[in-house]
Amino acid sequence: GVAEYSGMNPKPVWLTEAACASSSAALATAASQVRAGEHDVVAVLGVQKMLELSTPELLALMGRVGDVQWESIYGTTFPGYYAMYARRHMYEYGTTEEHMAAVAVKNHKYGACNPKAMFQKEITVEKALGSMMIASPLRLYDCCGNADGAACIIIGNEEKVKAMADIPVWIDGMGNATAPFTVLRREVLTSIPSAVEASRQAYKQAGVGPSDIHVADVHDCFTVAEILAYEDLGFCEKGGGGKFIEDGQSYIGGSTPVNIDGGLKSKGHPVGATGASMAVEAVKQLRGEADEGRQVDGATVALTHNVGGIGQYCFVNIYRRD
Repeated sequence: GVAEYSGMNPKPVWLTEAACASSSAALATAASQVRAGEHDVVAVLGVQKMLELSTPELLALMGRVGDVQWESIYGTTFPGYYAMYARRHMYEYGTTEEHMAAVAVKNHKYGACNPKAMFQKEITVEKALGSMMIASPLRLYDCCGNADGAACIIIGNEEKVKAMADIPVWIDGMGNATAPFTVLRREVLTSIPSAVEASRQAYKQAGVGPSDIHVADVHDCFTVAEILAYEDLGFCEKGGGGKFIEDGQSYIGGSTPVNIDGGLKSKGHPVGATGASMAVEAVKQLRGEADEGRQVDGATVALTHNVGGIGQYCFVNIYRRD
């Protein structure tokens, strides 16, 4: 349908699937095609309509991303999976509900500056902690909102990019990895192993490290997921994610500003469009085109981290502006 509606027939179209990371998988596919010389310019489009279904219907469908035979058949949902991660992280590292609430507060602060965000309002720690329990210890304000959305990014070879873009942004590093499909077969529940491996690949390919990242967009489907991402991406030491947000290190002015578009928490999570929207945000930040109140001044290196499912897939990309 996309090729027909946009007048692109008979040009080829690929459909990619990696749960919440589907459009990041599309971006990886497109980049591979360009690097191989198969195509000069590729449009990567992520689209999702979710709000035609009720929340219970969505939870039932999305819960199937886990092992249907051994996990989701017993009623495990997305909040339930991440609640296990949260509880284990609290047990091992002393992370608190206040730390998770602080992530929500930050992301709503920047989401309030984003005219495309689903929830354009600031909240307080007290409001977050007073919201209804969803899957202990995760409360309503620890969970992202299901959303409709679409995002598109154009990638091309060096010649085409220089000819088409006033301010070129380059993809310097790309990594992607998988983890055991059955969550309870994983060795740890305080880390997303696919994210650790994908970031290792991306850093190596780009020739940079965590301290070189000026701004990051990470997959905060739940507030604890952002805390895990701080650690998995190397922005802080293992177990230090709670202190990282407590000390304001993921705010503008901190060591690594994270989710300055509001993240999934405030911007919303249109599953198939999320990865592409992260790429769009990275480009805007590097071009200095982000909205007032959420532009990271002087940013030249950005990172995106898009998780599919409960870490069954992860894509990490590093972008650079000359």
